[in-house]
Amino acid sequence: MSNPITTTNVNSRANTSEWIRGIVFTALFGALFIAGSYIKFRIGFSTVPITLQTFAVILAGGLLGATYGFMSIFIVILLTALGLPLMGEGSGLSKMTGASAGFIWMFPIAAFLLGWICDKLFAGRSRLTIVRLIVLFLSTFLIGSLLLYVTGAPWLAHYLHWDLDTTLRKGIYVYLPGDVLKSVAGAIVIAALRPVLPKIRPSK
Repeated sequence: MSNPITTTNVNSRANTSEWIRGIVFTALFGALFIAGSYIKFRIGFSTVPITLQTFAVILAGGLLGATYGFMSIFIVILLTALGLPLMGEGSGLSKMTGASAGFIWMFPIAAFLLGWICDKLFAGRSRLTIVRLIVLFLSTFLIGSLLLYVTGAPWLAHYLHWDLDTTLRKGIYVYLPGDVLKSVAGAIVIAALRPVLPKIRPSK
């Protein structure tokens, strides 16, 4: 017969360990998001530079789950809004209202939603079925990429005084091939690594 006190102590230590891992992973993926902000390049008629920010958002949500995925991105954005140069050029109010601001606002929401879906997909499973893998890819593309345009494209059009045709050509279409590649790569990484990551305190 097990000792209730011993069992309680073991569970308490396990919960504490999971909380600590959650904090550590939040910091690590926040750092990954910062690094992705500084890796940028332009192609064709792209106005907002292409970065690895969205890839970091996909990985944060997919690997950490809803709560920690959200926090890892939101904390970086909050610190940037307060004046720290963590997301490439600019910080503070100018960064939060610049050409790419509409995308930035949606980053933590995308991480949360993708994390919530991945929490459901991987619940009690070490491997995903083909159907769940397809759902995972569609989620990384629809939420980790396309959802960002819901606020990103209209704000970009407002900021640069573009009409609808210009917004579609220069603000959306030019980025879609890269979005597909990042979504595929993100889904592969999530499917491979999520089952073997150490347990962190689950989102509630």
